Amino acid sequence: MTGQTTPPTSGKRYLVVFNPKSGQGDSGLNEFVDYLRDSGSEVVERELHPDQPMAQHIEDLQNFNAVVAAGGDGTVSSLAYAARGQNVPILAYPAGTANLIAQNLDLPRDPAALAQIVLAGHAVQVDMGEVEVRGEKSGFCMLAGAGADAAMIRDSEELKERFGAMAYVMSAMKQMNPRKTRFHLVVDGQKRDFEGIGVMVANFGMANYRLPITDDISPTDGRFTVILLKADHLFRLVPNLIDSVRSRLNLGDPMFSDNLETLEAREISVDASDPFPLQYDGELHVETTPFTARILPGAVRFLTSARRDELDT
Repeated sequence: MTGQTTPPTSGKRYLVVFNPKSGQGDSGLNEFVDYLRDSGSEVVERELHPDQPMAQHIEDLQNFNAVVAAGGDGTVSSLAYAARGQNVPILAYPAGTANLIAQNLDLPRDPAALAQIVLAGHAVQVDMGEVEVRGEKSGFCMLAGAGADAAMIRDSEELKERFGAMAYVMSAMKQMNPRKTRFHLVVDGQKRDFEGIGVMVANFGMANYRLPITDDISPTDGRFTVILLKADHLFRLVPNLIDSVRSRLNLGDPMFSDNLETLEAREISVDASDPFPLQYDGELHVETTPFTARILPGAVRFLTSARRDELDT
Protein backbone atom coordinates (compact mmCIF):
# COMPACT_ATOMS: atom_id res chain seq x y z
CA MET A 1 0.00 0.00 0.00
CA THR A 2 1.49 3.33 -1.02
CA GLY A 3 1.98 5.89 1.69
CA GLN A 4 1.88 3.31 4.50
CA THR A 5 3.60 4.78 7.55
CA THR A 6 2.30 2.57 10.34
CA PRO A 7 4.55 -0.36 11.24
CA PRO A 8 3.04 -3.83 11.00
CA THR A 9 0.88 -4.76 13.99
CA SER A 10 1.06 -8.53 13.69
CA GLY A 11 -1.20 -10.25 16.18
CA LYS A 12 -3.81 -7.48 16.32
CA ARG A 13 -7.38 -8.61 15.65
CA TYR A 14 -10.23 -6.25 14.79
CA LEU A 15 -13.93 -6.92 14.45
CA VAL A 16 -15.93 -4.84 11.96
CA VAL A 17 -19.71 -4.92 12.42
CA PHE A 18 -21.52 -3.04 9.65
CA ASN A 19 -25.07 -2.04 8.84
CA PRO A 20 -25.62 -2.37 5.07
CA LYS A 21 -28.70 -0.11 5.24
CA SER A 22 -26.97 2.93 6.76
CA GLY A 23 -26.26 6.15 4.90
CA GLN A 24 -26.10 6.91 1.18
CA GLY A 25 -23.28 6.02 -1.15
CA ASP A 26 -19.82 4.63 -0.43
CA SER A 27 -18.50 5.18 3.09
CA GLY A 28 -15.04 3.87 2.17
CA LEU A 29 -15.40 0.90 4.52
CA ASN A 30 -13.73 -1.55 2.12
CA GLU A 31 -10.73 0.75 1.78
CA PHE A 32 -10.60 1.13 5.58
CA VAL A 33 -10.52 -2.65 6.02
CA ASP A 34 -7.77 -2.94 3.40
CA TYR A 35 -5.63 -0.43 5.34
CA LEU A 36 -6.00 -2.49 8.51
CA ARG A 37 -5.09 -5.72 6.73
CA ASP A 38 -2.14 -4.07 5.01
CA SER A 39 -0.80 -3.20 8.46
CA GLY A 40 -0.56 -6.91 9.28
CA SER A 41 -3.79 -7.05 11.29
CA GLU A 42 -6.50 -9.68 11.10
CA VAL A 43 -9.96 -8.26 10.36
CA VAL A 44 -13.23 -10.13 10.81
CA GLU A 45 -16.29 -8.59 9.14
CA ARG A 46 -19.90 -9.22 10.18
CA GLU A 47 -23.04 -7.85 8.55
CA LEU A 48 -25.95 -6.89 10.78
CA HIS A 49 -29.24 -8.69 10.29
CA PRO A 50 -32.53 -7.30 11.66
CA ASP A 51 -33.61 -10.65 13.10
CA GLN A 52 -30.35 -11.16 15.03
CA PRO A 53 -29.67 -9.27 18.29
CA MET A 54 -26.54 -7.13 18.39
CA ALA A 55 -25.22 -9.14 21.35
CA GLN A 56 -24.94 -12.22 19.13
CA HIS A 57 -22.73 -10.36 16.64
CA ILE A 58 -20.20 -9.53 19.37
CA GLU A 59 -20.48 -12.52 21.70
CA ASP A 60 -16.75 -13.24 21.18
CA LEU A 61 -15.75 -9.58 21.62
CA GLN A 62 -12.99 -10.36 24.12
CA ASN A 63 -11.07 -12.10 21.32
CA PHE A 64 -10.50 -8.75 19.56
CA ASN A 65 -8.32 -5.72 20.27
CA ALA A 66 -11.07 -3.34 19.11
CA VAL A 67 -14.45 -3.37 17.39
CA VAL A 68 -15.62 -1.10 14.59
CA ALA A 69 -19.31 -0.10 14.48
CA ALA A 70 -19.92 0.97 10.88
CA GLY A 71 -23.30 2.61 10.40
CA GLY A 72 -25.36 5.48 11.70
CA ASP A 73 -25.69 6.66 15.28
CA GLY A 74 -28.28 3.99 16.03
CA THR A 75 -25.88 1.24 14.97
CA VAL A 76 -23.04 2.71 17.06
CA SER A 77 -25.21 3.05 20.16
CA SER A 78 -26.68 -0.42 19.81
CA LEU A 79 -23.21 -1.94 19.64
CA ALA A 80 -21.89 0.23 22.47
CA TYR A 81 -24.80 -0.80 24.70
CA ALA A 82 -24.26 -4.50 23.93
CA ALA A 83 -20.51 -4.09 24.62
CA ARG A 84 -20.83 -1.90 27.73
CA GLY A 85 -18.52 -2.75 30.59
CA GLN A 86 -16.30 -5.05 28.50
CA ASN A 87 -13.51 -2.47 28.15
CA VAL A 88 -12.97 -3.20 24.43
CA PRO A 89 -12.47 0.07 22.50
CA ILE A 90 -14.99 0.98 19.79
CA LEU A 91 -14.57 3.00 16.62
CA ALA A 92 -17.73 4.89 15.63
CA TYR A 93 -17.15 4.53 11.87
CA PRO A 94 -19.20 7.25 10.09
CA ALA A 95 -21.25 5.26 7.59
CA GLY A 96 -24.65 6.82 8.32
CA THR A 97 -26.39 10.07 7.40
CA ALA A 98 -25.59 12.51 10.22
CA ASN A 99 -22.97 10.53 12.22
CA LEU A 100 -23.26 12.81 15.25
CA ILE A 101 -21.39 10.45 17.55
CA ALA A 102 -18.42 10.40 15.16
CA GLN A 103 -18.58 14.20 14.90
CA ASN A 104 -18.62 14.56 18.69
CA LEU A 105 -15.54 12.34 18.83
CA ASP A 106 -13.92 14.57 16.18
CA LEU A 107 -13.33 11.63 13.87
CA PRO A 108 -12.26 12.16 10.25
CA ARG A 109 -14.21 10.70 7.33
CA ASP A 110 -11.13 9.55 5.41
CA PRO A 111 -10.79 5.72 5.59
CA ALA A 112 -6.99 5.82 5.87
CA ALA A 113 -7.11 8.37 8.72
CA LEU A 114 -9.74 6.27 10.51
CA ALA A 115 -7.54 3.18 10.17
CA GLN A 116 -4.64 5.11 11.70
CA ILE A 117 -6.82 5.96 14.72
CA VAL A 118 -7.64 2.27 15.21
CA LEU A 119 -3.98 1.28 14.91
CA ALA A 120 -2.89 4.02 17.32
CA GLY A 121 -5.33 2.64 19.90
CA HIS A 122 -5.98 5.87 21.83
CA ALA A 123 -9.41 5.68 23.47
CA VAL A 124 -11.48 7.89 25.79
CA GLN A 125 -13.82 6.37 28.37
CA VAL A 126 -17.24 8.06 28.25
CA ASP A 127 -20.71 7.72 29.71
CA MET A 128 -23.72 6.47 27.83
CA GLY A 129 -27.44 6.51 28.51
CA GLU A 130 -29.96 3.77 29.06
CA VAL A 131 -33.58 4.43 28.11
CA GLU A 132 -36.43 2.32 29.46
CA VAL A 133 -39.96 2.21 28.02
CA ARG A 134 -42.54 -0.21 29.40
CA GLY A 135 -39.82 -2.39 30.88
CA GLU A 136 -37.76 -2.60 27.64
CA LYS A 137 -34.22 -1.16 27.84
CA SER A 138 -32.00 0.25 25.08
CA GLY A 139 -28.83 2.33 24.99
CA PHE A 140 -27.94 5.74 23.55
CA CYS A 141 -24.70 7.70 23.35
CA MET A 142 -25.80 11.06 21.91
CA LEU A 143 -29.23 12.01 23.24
CA ALA A 144 -32.81 10.89 23.76
CA GLY A 145 -35.76 13.18 23.27
CA ALA A 146 -39.51 13.49 23.19
CA GLY A 147 -41.44 16.19 21.36
CA ALA A 148 -40.32 18.48 18.56
CA ASP A 149 -36.92 16.86 17.99
CA ALA A 150 -38.52 13.41 17.65
CA ALA A 151 -41.11 14.83 15.25
CA MET A 152 -38.24 16.29 13.20
CA ILE A 153 -36.59 12.84 13.02
CA ARG A 154 -39.93 11.30 11.99
CA ASP A 155 -40.48 13.78 9.17
CA SER A 156 -36.89 13.43 7.91
CA GLU A 157 -37.10 9.68 7.28
CA GLU A 158 -38.60 9.90 3.80
CA LEU A 159 -36.15 12.65 2.82
CA LYS A 160 -32.87 11.10 4.01
CA GLU A 161 -32.31 8.86 0.98
CA ARG A 162 -32.58 11.81 -1.41
CA PHE A 163 -31.15 14.71 0.59
CA GLY A 164 -28.84 13.13 3.18
CA ALA A 165 -28.05 15.30 6.22
CA MET A 166 -30.01 18.21 4.68
CA ALA A 167 -33.16 16.18 5.40
CA TYR A 168 -32.89 17.20 9.06
CA VAL A 169 -32.79 20.90 8.16
CA MET A 170 -35.75 20.51 5.80
CA SER A 171 -37.66 18.64 8.46
CA ALA A 172 -36.90 21.30 11.07
CA MET A 173 -38.42 23.89 8.75
CA LYS A 174 -41.69 21.96 8.90
CA GLN A 175 -41.78 22.28 12.69
CA MET A 176 -42.86 25.92 12.64
CA ASN A 177 -45.81 25.36 14.98
CA PRO A 178 -45.08 22.18 16.95
CA ARG A 179 -47.51 20.89 19.50
CA LYS A 180 -47.09 22.25 23.01
CA THR A 181 -47.98 20.23 26.05
CA ARG A 182 -47.32 20.00 29.76
CA PHE A 183 -44.39 17.74 30.59
CA HIS A 184 -44.16 15.92 33.91
CA LEU A 185 -40.60 15.12 34.99
CA VAL A 186 -38.98 13.30 37.87
CA VAL A 187 -35.35 14.51 38.01
CA ASP A 188 -33.22 12.46 40.43
CA GLY A 189 -36.32 11.88 42.53
CA GLN A 190 -37.60 15.48 42.39
CA LYS A 191 -40.86 16.25 40.54
CA ARG A 192 -40.89 19.09 38.02
CA ASP A 193 -43.55 20.23 35.50
CA PHE A 194 -43.18 22.67 32.61
CA GLU A 195 -44.97 23.64 29.41
CA GLY A 196 -43.06 23.35 26.16
CA ILE A 197 -42.43 21.57 22.87
CA GLY A 198 -39.97 18.94 23.98
CA VAL A 199 -37.37 17.46 26.32
CA MET A 200 -33.88 16.39 25.28
CA VAL A 201 -31.64 14.25 27.48
CA ALA A 202 -28.09 14.86 26.23
CA ASN A 203 -24.88 12.93 26.86
CA PHE A 204 -22.81 14.35 23.97
CA GLY A 205 -23.43 18.02 23.21
CA MET A 206 -22.49 18.83 19.61
CA ALA A 207 -24.83 18.95 16.63
CA ASN A 208 -23.78 18.89 12.96
CA TYR A 209 -20.49 20.65 12.18
CA ARG A 210 -19.62 20.29 15.91
CA LEU A 211 -21.83 23.23 16.83
CA PRO A 212 -22.72 23.07 20.54
CA ILE A 213 -26.38 22.33 21.35
CA THR A 214 -25.83 24.24 24.57
CA ASP A 215 -22.84 24.79 26.80
CA ASP A 216 -21.62 22.67 29.71
CA ILE A 217 -22.46 19.26 28.23
CA SER A 218 -19.86 16.60 29.00
CA PRO A 219 -19.94 12.87 28.14
CA THR A 220 -17.51 12.10 30.98
CA ASP A 221 -19.06 13.76 34.05
CA GLY A 222 -21.50 11.00 35.06
CA ARG A 223 -24.55 13.19 34.41
CA PHE A 224 -26.97 14.07 31.63
CA THR A 225 -27.71 17.61 30.60
CA VAL A 226 -31.51 17.81 30.33
CA ILE A 227 -32.75 20.50 27.93
CA LEU A 228 -36.30 21.78 28.39
CA LEU A 229 -37.52 23.27 25.10
CA LYS A 230 -39.82 26.16 25.98
CA ALA A 231 -39.78 28.01 22.64
CA ASP A 232 -42.84 28.08 20.36
CA HIS A 233 -40.93 26.52 17.45
CA LEU A 234 -37.48 25.11 16.70
CA PHE A 235 -36.23 28.17 14.85
CA ARG A 236 -36.60 30.25 18.01
CA LEU A 237 -33.83 28.06 19.41
CA VAL A 238 -31.32 29.37 16.85
CA PRO A 239 -30.41 32.31 19.17
CA ASN A 240 -29.62 29.74 21.89
CA LEU A 241 -27.19 28.09 19.49
CA ILE A 242 -25.58 31.52 19.08
CA ASP A 243 -25.39 31.78 22.88
CA SER A 244 -23.60 28.42 23.04
CA VAL A 245 -21.05 29.48 20.44
CA ARG A 246 -20.49 32.81 22.26
CA SER A 247 -19.97 30.93 25.53
CA ARG A 248 -17.48 28.55 23.87
CA LEU A 249 -15.53 31.58 22.64
CA ASN A 250 -15.81 33.39 26.01
CA LEU A 251 -17.75 36.28 24.45
CA GLY A 252 -20.06 37.04 27.35
CA ASP A 253 -23.22 35.99 29.17
CA PRO A 254 -26.24 34.34 27.47
CA MET A 255 -28.63 36.69 25.66
CA PHE A 256 -31.51 34.33 24.83
CA SER A 257 -31.95 32.17 27.93
CA ASP A 258 -35.79 32.26 27.99
CA ASN A 259 -36.19 29.79 25.10
CA LEU A 260 -34.79 26.82 26.98
CA GLU A 261 -33.69 25.67 30.41
CA THR A 262 -31.02 23.13 31.29
CA LEU A 263 -30.85 20.78 34.26
CA GLU A 264 -28.42 18.07 35.32
CA ALA A 265 -29.60 14.55 36.16
CA ARG A 266 -28.36 11.02 36.66
CA GLU A 267 -31.87 9.65 36.11
CA ILE A 268 -34.95 11.31 34.67
CA SER A 269 -38.48 10.13 33.94
CA VAL A 270 -40.46 12.02 31.30
CA ASP A 271 -44.22 11.96 30.83
CA ALA A 272 -46.52 14.35 28.98
CA SER A 273 -50.19 15.30 29.11
CA ASP A 274 -50.30 14.36 25.39
CA PRO A 275 -48.28 11.33 24.23
CA PHE A 276 -45.20 12.46 22.30
CA PRO A 277 -42.96 10.43 19.95
CA LEU A 278 -39.61 9.26 21.30
CA GLN A 279 -36.22 9.19 19.58
CA TYR A 280 -32.79 8.22 20.76
CA ASP A 281 -29.64 8.77 18.72
CA GLY A 282 -31.57 9.78 15.63
CA GLU A 283 -33.72 6.66 15.50
CA LEU A 284 -37.48 7.13 15.81
CA HIS A 285 -39.18 4.43 17.83
CA VAL A 286 -42.76 3.29 18.14
CA GLU A 287 -42.59 3.92 21.87
CA THR A 288 -43.93 7.21 23.19
CA THR A 289 -43.81 8.97 26.52
CA PRO A 290 -43.51 8.05 29.32
CA PHE A 291 -39.87 6.94 29.39
CA THR A 292 -37.00 6.85 31.87
CA ALA A 293 -33.35 7.61 31.06
CA ARG A 294 -30.45 6.83 33.37
CA ILE A 295 -26.73 7.51 33.02
CA LEU A 296 -24.23 4.64 32.76
CA PRO A 297 -20.96 6.26 33.91
CA GLY A 298 -17.83 5.31 31.95
CA ALA A 299 -19.69 2.48 30.21
CA VAL A 300 -17.84 2.61 26.87
CA ARG A 301 -14.38 3.36 25.43
CA PHE A 302 -14.37 5.15 22.08
CA LEU A 303 -11.33 5.33 19.80
CA THR A 304 -10.43 8.92 18.93
CA SER A 305 -7.42 11.16 18.58
CA ALA A 306 -9.21 13.81 20.66
CA ARG A 307 -8.43 14.52 24.30
CA ARG A 308 -11.11 13.98 26.93
CA ASP A 309 -11.67 17.71 27.51
CA GLU A 310 -12.14 18.29 23.77
CA LEU A 311 -15.40 16.31 23.90
CA ASP A 312 -17.10 18.89 26.15
CA THR A 313 -19.15 21.86 24.96
